[in-house]
Amino acid sequence: MTSASPQDDKNGILACTISRDVQNFDLLIEDMEAALGERWGDLGFAEALAFFSQPDADSLEFVALAIDGEDEDNLSLMGEIITRAKEKKIKVVLIAEDVTPASLHQLLRKGADEFVPYPLPEGELQEAITRMNQPDPVVVHETASPLNQGESKEGALFVVHGLAGGVGSTTMAVNLAWELATVSDKEEPSVCLLDLDLQFGTVSTYLDLPRRETVFEMLSDTDSMDEEVFAQALQTYEEKLQVLTAPSDMVPLDLITPEDIQRVIDTARRHFDYVIVDMPSTLVHWSETVLQAAHVYFALIELDMRSAQNALRLKRALQAEELPFEKLRFALNRAPKFTDLNGKSRVKRMGESLGISIDLQLPDGGKPVMQSGDHGQPLANAAAKNPLRREIAKLAKSLHSLGSNNAEAA
Repeated sequence: MTSASPQDDKNGILACTISRDVQNFDLLIEDMEAALGERWGDLGFAEALAFFSQPDADSLEFVALAIDGEDEDNLSLMGEIITRAKEKKIKVVLIAEDVTPASLHQLLRKGADEFVPYPLPEGELQEAITRMNQPDPVVVHETASPLNQGESKEGALFVVHGLAGGVGSTTMAVNLAWELATVSDKEEPSVCLLDLDLQFGTVSTYLDLPRRETVFEMLSDTDSMDEEVFAQALQTYEEKLQVLTAPSDMVPLDLITPEDIQRVIDTARRHFDYVIVDMPSTLVHWSETVLQAAHVYFALIELDMRSAQNALRLKRALQAEELPFEKLRFALNRAPKFTDLNGKSRVKRMGESLGISIDLQLPDGGKPVMQSGDHGQPLANAAAKNPLRREIAKLAKSLHSLGSNNAEAA
């Protein structure tokens, strides 16, 4: 480890760790030495901001921002470090231990290029460095061309809406989209995942995809949107799933109109067998548009008072406006286990008291669910035997089977 002020260009520092005390991250020190030898330095938080303004910072290829739970009170400072690094075109690896998902998402939205949990998995830092050195993914004409071929598909629209914070709506939307995209090796249905939570949407984080400026440009002017513009706003995940992420900047939910949403949905349905929408928890003036267009509208809840109250309020609101409440399929996340008779009884009483049918019960997937999201992978890739993954896979097969049967009947 060297100081952060190189004197010899040939031996200039290629990277720096930035932390409150790098000695708290001894495994990071070992991995930095293994990857870079002596061509790295360490800085404190305040030192980093000052160093970015010096000519010596021009040689930096990346910084490793290492934080733990004690640093969550200084997220604004962490965000400023990431912003300044990106202005200097320096890549950022976020190393985090005992940090809440909300804080991680906030820092990733600031522009961190990679996230690696601490303690560092074997070889993970080197893999992150390798990924950062690869060219940024772009949507080329080969990716966009399928949108301009074949007849209109009029794909099925499945919507996921969390009725309370943290109930797992994005987890369900992402994994349902992936399970539908991989449901059949022979047919390979085309699937598009739309993140319409314009402010706090995290589909990009859950699939480790960058946010693109073209998304905002497209949503701002859907009157001019055609198949080519729509295709350029999409990104491909592992050559099987097309994704429209939330915009790179936080924008008002009323940025788009019901007509804008209708155009985006119609375009997606014309070119994909299945379209999955991840909705914001807030009801907005275009929520009705999505509800009317949906074939199935999953309302995700938990077995708690806040979910019960919000479900009842949503029911009353839809019925008062004579909107199709019957399209809602209530899904209970973190449902009681089969052997939990008391929990099962509570679920039954909840449904009866609200006058709703809880059609889908999803088991608690535990820590692997959060870890798969932090690593940017669907559960099928990160924890294939996870009980939540199995239940979502079962749901995808059921939906696909139903769609296939309807197509044959038609």
